[in-house]
Order: sequence, then structure tokens, then C-alpha cells
Amino acid sequence: MKKKFLLSIISIVTAALLILLDQWTKVLAVRYLKDAPAIELIPGVFELAYVENRGAAFGMMQNQQTFFLIMTVIVLVGIVYLYIRMPFERRYLPLRACFTAFLAGAIGNMIDRLNLGYVVDFFYFRLIDFPVFNVADCYVTVTVFLFAILFLFYYKEDELSFIPGMAKKKETDV
Repeated sequence: MKKKFLLSIISIVTAALLILLDQWTKVLAVRYLKDAPAIELIPGVFELAYVENRGAAFGMMQNQQTFFLIMTVIVLVGIVYLYIRMPFERRYLPLRACFTAFLAGAIGNMIDRLNLGYVVDFFYFRLIDFPVFNVADCYVTVTVFLFAILFLFYYKEDELSFIPGMAKKKETDV
């Protein structure tokens, strides 16, 4: 019980710090980048450019804020549900860290949608003309990549039985 409580507190504090970092960088973006020319950090490659994203990833589904808020709440409930069901063992720390970072990214962008009606984005890779993104987007993107690696190479199917639908079927169940 003490281990569960400690891990949960660490995850909550970590998520809060990640959310604060995301929100702080967005405040800086508004203060120094809004209505200003982009700041080239690596000429022709990477710059800081203020964008108000009223869509989802890569600007898809513009002006669907209610949909995004509902989907975010559903995803957050799902993450918390899986976090609680996940075994509190050392082997699951990477997965627990991914859930925490993903949750922080989703909440960081949800805060923008609730307060501003859009998400503040400011990182831009000009070299590949990649869509402008923010710190919360980094959390989500990196954790999705790590989820894939963990599910494909680290965890065995039976170790993921806490995820609904992932329980291995017995031959008698067929």
C-alpha cells in the first residue's frame, strides 16, 4: 500500500511539473513570439514561431474544440483507469512514466483549449516544413513512440493483461 501511494504521488508531482513546464513555455511564446517575426535558432532548419492551433495534431479538424475537449476527457479517464489497474512493480515503471507524460501532454493542451479556445504552438522545423508544435505535443508524441517500443519489445502479452482485451485467451476459450 505504501509503495502504491508513493508511486502515485511521484506520478502526480511529475505530471504537475511537466504541465507547469508546458504552460510556462507557452507563456513565454505568447510574450516573446506573438505578433513578432520568427526567431531562427538554426537558420533554415529550426525556429520559434507563434501559431494559434485551433485544430488537432498537424492542424486537422479546425475549430472542433468541443469534440477535442470531450475526447481529451475520455482519454484522460482511460489513462487513469489503466494506471490504477497496472501492477505496482518495478517492471512497469517505464509504462507508468509514459502514462504520466502522456497525461501531462493531454492536460497541457486541454488547459489551452479551455482558457484560450486554441493551443499555443511555437516549435517549427522549417527544413522539413513540419507542423508547428509545443512541449505538450512532444510529451504525447514521444510517449506514443515509447508505448510502441515497450509493447513490441519489452512487455510480453501476458504482462499486459491489466489492459482490457489484452488478456491471453486460453485454448479452451476458442
